[in-house]
Amino acid sequence: MLLAKVKGNVVSTQKHKELKGHKLLLVNEIDLEGNFRNKQDIIAIDLIDSGIGDTVLITQEGDAVQQILGHNKAPVHTIIVANVDKIDFK
Repeated sequence: MLLAKVKGNVVSTQKHKELKGHKLLLVNEIDLEGNFRNKQDIIAIDLIDSGIGDTVLITQEGDAVQQILGHNKAPVHTIIVANVDKIDFK
């Protein structure tokens, strides 16, 4: 799993039939201080109602995505699995 920040929405007029009704978001990996780690953005499917500016946990594992969606028909590699409220260091 990776820590990421939601940067924007992905809007398309055409979608794969298994993605209809699902929100796609643009995310970028961040470090523990909230700084972006690289310049490459990632498109992730969102089933938990995340929004722009949210810190989230994502997984980039095809099998995990298939288990969460309940099928292997959607062409998805990255999914948002949690909204992060707080990071606490001790």
